[in-house]
Amino acid sequence: MIVVPDVFAQSTLEREGGPGAAWLAGLPGIVDELLERWECVPDGEVLYGGVGIVVPVLRRAEGAAVLKVSFPHPGNIHEPDAFAAWGGRGAVLLHERDDPRFAMLLERVHTATLTEVEDGDEVVTVAAHISRRLAIPAPPGLPRLREQADAWEEQLRKDAQELTHTLSRYVVDAAVATVRELGRVQPDILIHGDLHARNILRADREPWLAVDPKGYAGDPAYDCGTLLKSRALTLLETNDLRKAAHRTLDIFAEAAQLDRERVQRWSQLHAVQAAFWGRRHGFRRARSGPQLDWLTAFADSLAELLTRRTRRTPADGIHRT
Repeated sequence: MIVVPDVFAQSTLEREGGPGAAWLAGLPGIVDELLERWECVPDGEVLYGGVGIVVPVLRRAEGAAVLKVSFPHPGNIHEPDAFAAWGGRGAVLLHERDDPRFAMLLERVHTATLTEVEDGDEVVTVAAHISRRLAIPAPPGLPRLREQADAWEEQLRKDAQELTHTLSRYVVDAAVATVRELGRVQPDILIHGDLHARNILRADREPWLAVDPKGYAGDPAYDCGTLLKSRALTLLETNDLRKAAHRTLDIFAEAAQLDRERVQRWSQLHAVQAAFWGRRHGFRRARSGPQLDWLTAFADSLAELLTRRTRRTPADGIHRT
């Protein structure tokens, strides 16, 4: 029987309370049952992420694999659907699934992630290539991002009114405009939904493969925003935040073969949402204190510099900057 890592157990209890405690109590038994059913044997220490554990295993048919079991949560429901649709294209292979238990048997990859690559341009290029490979017609039944547009707009307006913040009105208005103009009409394309360097791992079958997708149907340009937010600390180390952020967007748009303006507008929306989210809930890296203030200020700055302003000029009427 496996031993659940203490750090994972504690974080689950703090986040989920009683339901988390009940799930943790039954987790070793769930793993044992799945190992027997899928004819696997453990092959290494139990690993963990934010909401689930990963057990390295050996199976006669596939050889090295991993058993992943996640805490039951609506955000995890469509992960196996995405893997099944991709069939190993840019992402790990799905061998088995047990949806009621939020469990999957997956292709094993290395523990090294894209975060370990020092060249920032390479990080963005690899992520963009993965994004492009994952952008295939979405199967029916997956959540459509366009269905979240009304809730996005309502939350933006609510946050702008209720929270103390330094975001300029035109910055918030630009985010609302993106929701209205891009958010409500999106293609039925399967996207990762949480694309960042920690969710792209070294592999043998291909150099890099994606893990932990949300499995949304929507605009592939949406994923650049999650990548950009995840690179906050790296961007802050640069001498010119504006230049570094726009270079990230340039590289991503070119490598993923996406419209540059759509990439920027989605990224600006992500930044505004992050700025408000941090004020209400904190961030995973910081729930309070000076670091939270620092990260929130960064989100504000990023949202501001990504906003495309309009001004009237005698020559052309409207000019975007």
